Amino acid sequence: MNNFLTKLSKKENLTFEESKNAFNILMEGKASDNEIYDFLTLLSKKGEVADEIAGGVYVLRDKSKRVNVENCVDTCGTGGDGMNTLNISTASALLLSSMGVKVAKHGNKAVSSKCGSGDVLEALNIKINLEPNDIEYQIKKNNFGFMFAPNYHSAMRFVGPTRKKIGKRTIFNMIGPLSNPALVKRQVVGVFDKKLLKIFANSLVNLNIKFAWIVNSEDGLDEISPYAKTNIVQLKDKKISEIKIDPKELNINADKFENLVGDDAKFNAKKIENIFKGEDNDFSKAVCLNAAAGLIVNETHQNFTDAYNNAREHILSCKVIKHLEKIQNA
Repeated sequence: MNNFLTKLSKKENLTFEESKNAFNILMEGKASDNEIYDFLTLLSKKGEVADEIAGGVYVLRDKSKRVNVENCVDTCGTGGDGMNTLNISTASALLLSSMGVKVAKHGNKAVSSKCGSGDVLEALNIKINLEPNDIEYQIKKNNFGFMFAPNYHSAMRFVGPTRKKIGKRTIFNMIGPLSNPALVKRQVVGVFDKKLLKIFANSLVNLNIKFAWIVNSEDGLDEISPYAKTNIVQLKDKKISEIKIDPKELNINADKFENLVGDDAKFNAKKIENIFKGEDNDFSKAVCLNAAAGLIVNETHQNFTDAYNNAREHILSCKVIKHLEKIQNA
């Protein structure tokens, strides 16, 4: 491990193979807490690159339990944008599943925010501690299954305490969204920094992804924003292109960012239930924007405006709350 720490302390990038070797040491419990701390903080100070992220993803996938499903989408942000918003990507995943899209959602409880996807789903009375065969059944039955990361990536237990000690984003915020145990080939990934858009796309090129949108809004969200333009790097059939979405062109008319600020799991869960019952507000619009991205990568729609309008029509119909009840009772 010392060789990798020395290299990182000089702000030199690790190669893909070096990253794999370093993460193998971490994931096999062969690094001390101090080495883990230095490794994660030095990477963060230097700025993580595609090979380093891809090496971590390779090891984490290799050591995870496997969920055998096909034709699924995941919507997962990196977290760490510091905005403390409501659980937009989790709500958009539930919305997508109610629209007939199979969603294999991968996530965790809060690490650098008040409420992670695992927290809010528990508050919604959705089971999060499910084994692979249960997840496969849930997706087949209700188009939605949630893989609680600690149950699927047992090797993460070696770095969990140090991540909590650091208390802010690390490379694991970037690796996590790309390490779905269902090996999804269609994905919407939110990143906390515009600089990561192409880095993530290049990390995904060699991970057998068919269609992905990597998104970051100009107001700093790791989501598609209803208030500001969102920069998107699209990866489709190994080809990378750039897109920009402007909420003004979609006539979103969202009011103010404070309307998206979340709190604890109970608060955030209530907000999700309200929009699924048809309440129309900025949160509902944000969820529809991000669900629209899911409809694009699933190739349900080719045009983003059509996808957004379809999601809006569906969420305002109050059908989603009935679908949520089916997931809760499954």
